[in-house]
Amino acid sequence: MVIDVHVHPLNYPYVAQDEQSRAFRDRVFKRRIEDALSAPIAMTGKPSGGNGGVSANFDALFAKLDYEGIDRQVLLPLDLTTTHGGWIVTNDEIERLVQAAPDRFIGFASVDPHRPDALEVLDHAFRDQKLAGLKLNPSKQAFYPDDPMMDPIYKKCLEYNKPILFHSGMSWEPDCLIKYARPVHFEAVAVNYPELRICLAHFGWPWATETAMLCLKYPNVYTDTAIVPLDSPETFFRHIFTQEWGPTWFEHNFADKVLYGSDSPRNHTHGIEKLPMRPDTRAKLMGGNALKWLGMEGK
Repeated sequence: MVIDVHVHPLNYPYVAQDEQSRAFRDRVFKRRIEDALSAPIAMTGKPSGGNGGVSANFDALFAKLDYEGIDRQVLLPLDLTTTHGGWIVTNDEIERLVQAAPDRFIGFASVDPHRPDALEVLDHAFRDQKLAGLKLNPSKQAFYPDDPMMDPIYKKCLEYNKPILFHSGMSWEPDCLIKYARPVHFEAVAVNYPELRICLAHFGWPWATETAMLCLKYPNVYTDTAIVPLDSPETFFRHIFTQEWGPTWFEHNFADKVLYGSDSPRNHTHGIEKLPMRPDTRAKLMGGNALKWLGMEGK
């Protein structure tokens, strides 16, 4: 099974369906160019149920995923209510997408750690909406991951046995200070919460070696491949896996710790396919490790 653990469903049905929400996303998240390269998924049918929604046609998306060999996607929201005044994608929108296609979508929650009702939001997301994990962006949400303010949130994730995907390293987004997301700032989280499964996205680049150190040292730390290539994906991944990391580090030392993530609407599968590795290692990278991190082994 191939699982893409890092998907921003910006053009999916149910997401940002009004002009105000789209304008907020375009201003705060700056994904307009990528949106233009990824046509919106069609909304079809008549209003349904009591919520005034419409049915969604995912045929084109699923045909694309099948062509790319992607079985399931982890869909990521982002709550910026106190720092920027809104959501990029809401937990409710993620819930609707998962309900529409539970065999293809795995939904995560988000919460702005600064909001006074953060724990209530997470209780609702995990208990009632059945979302599978938490997405946090320290740079965009303006917090250090080892800030004591975060302890109740980490404990809430442990209560429900939910993993956390953190943005780490560089971000292209505006008003997004990279200092908050340097990988070394996550070490105290790994130490203080050894049962909390955390993924430091984007290899923590440009601190990929720091990320490798944390993956090697701490059983609960993972990383993903969702990174913006500065060159072609093939060139960039070869540099990460064989130069920034020693050519045997990944396969010999932490083959269980790297997850495939596209940062969709980007797609890097063709770059990763060019990396030499054993078939069993590739199977872990493309899905097996994700099942372990998600807590879905055997499900």
